[in-house]
Amino acid sequence: MDAAAGSICIVIPTYNNAGTILDVAGRAVAQGYPVVVVNDGSIDETAVLLAQSDLPLTVLTHPCNRGKGNALRTGLTYARTQGFRYAITLDGDGQHFPEDIPVLVEALTQHPGALIVGSRNLEAENMPGGNTFANRFSNFWFRAQTAHSLPDTQTGYRAYPLDRLPSLRLLTSRYEAELTLLVFSAWKGIELVPVAIRVCYPEDRVSSFRPFRDFFRISVLNTLLCVLAIVYGYPSMLCHKLIR
Repeated sequence: MDAAAGSICIVIPTYNNAGTILDVAGRAVAQGYPVVVVNDGSIDETAVLLAQSDLPLTVLTHPCNRGKGNALRTGLTYARTQGFRYAITLDGDGQHFPEDIPVLVEALTQHPGALIVGSRNLEAENMPGGNTFANRFSNFWFRAQTAHSLPDTQTGYRAYPLDRLPSLRLLTSRYEAELTLLVFSAWKGIELVPVAIRVCYPEDRVSSFRPFRDFFRISVLNTLLCVLAIVYGYPSMLCHKLIR
């Protein structure tokens, strides 16, 4: 399985990112891959801007907000049905640089079938303190659940091998969905490859992450995953290792 241009699409979930979505989508289009935007029930001008845009976008719309996990499920499922082998996901709030897409594509070329994980510099001066703490917290539990180490387990900038992913029905509705995909992919024996990416947190950035609610949900999920790691995850990884 290679990373030929026709096998890759870009998926951008968005919610109330009217100030950034066209810039992000336009820069993604410039990288030469089909771009799918999932409008997750935005109540600002996002839907209007996407409808009026001349950019060659595929826009999928949820009539009401269903959470990032559901937006990812919609985008990744669409990419599968269209025959793409890989989907590169990035956020629509302007924090990710679409110009880094070639970095993920190069990693796919070197590691066919892997899940490529964009890794932010957590020591950057403009990195929000809450993000740094939450990421280190998540990284610790990820190691406990999978015996794998990654520098950034909460980034949304990833390249997914669509035909190797665990069932998308496992995805929860909000941000913890990305952690779920990462853990179950590790349990399935998928190679996880981190690559350095740039990140920007502009002052007017709109994020729908709810610090207390979502951190609580992630904590509950980590507890459940630790239990599952004992009864399913580690035995599964051992089986995949023996098969290889």
